[in-house]
Amino acid sequence: MTEFFSAAVTFPAVVFGGALVVVVCFWLLVLVGAAGHDSFDTDLDTEAVGFGGVPVSVSVSLFIAVSWFSGLVGSILVLRSGATGTLRAVMHLAVLAGALLIAWGVVRVLVRRLRRFFPAEPPPPREDFVGRVCTIRTGSVSAGFGRAEVAAADGSTAIVQVRQPLRPSAPGEVFTSGSTGLLHAYDADGEFFWVSPYNASPAPGPLPRKAG
Repeated sequence: MTEFFSAAVTFPAVVFGGALVVVVCFWLLVLVGAAGHDSFDTDLDTEAVGFGGVPVSVSVSLFIAVSWFSGLVGSILVLRSGATGTLRAVMHLAVLAGALLIAWGVVRVLVRRLRRFFPAEPPPPREDFVGRVCTIRTGSVSAGFGRAEVAAADGSTAIVQVRQPLRPSAPGEVFTSGSTGLLHAYDADGEFFWVSPYNASPAPGPLPRKAG
């Protein structure tokens, strides 16, 4: 166990370990609905390195996890070698390069297997969601923050950014996770929907018969 911790805090494993902590925190936010698994798809392009076809968050998370494990194993081997000084530094750099190369190869193989779970069909236009009922997936919705899940006409679902224009004036206008809202307008510049509370009115029941 001592050997494990010594390797974990040794370069380069400690670098990959820090990145792994960030990845774990991100997926915890996804789990509670504070972030979406596709949050970085429009910010990063992983096609050039062979990771295309799956969400960026998935491929990068796999890359960091495999890099950390490879770097940890390599660091343990360096510690066991008993090398010191310049030789040890060179071996650590070799571990860094090897861990990155191994992670790249492993993730490319995994991504090819995972692509079938992420269809390549283009998502429906955002404007098509206007007028649809959504489910709030964040703890609250304000003029600057909020996410919701909405279903498209083909049955697929999407996580979209939502905003509430005014400070709620009534208890029924306060959104919480799981609340139902209506997407009534789309802001193309901000790439978000304006949402308002939605309460489906029950269908009217049959009129009572008059006593004959």
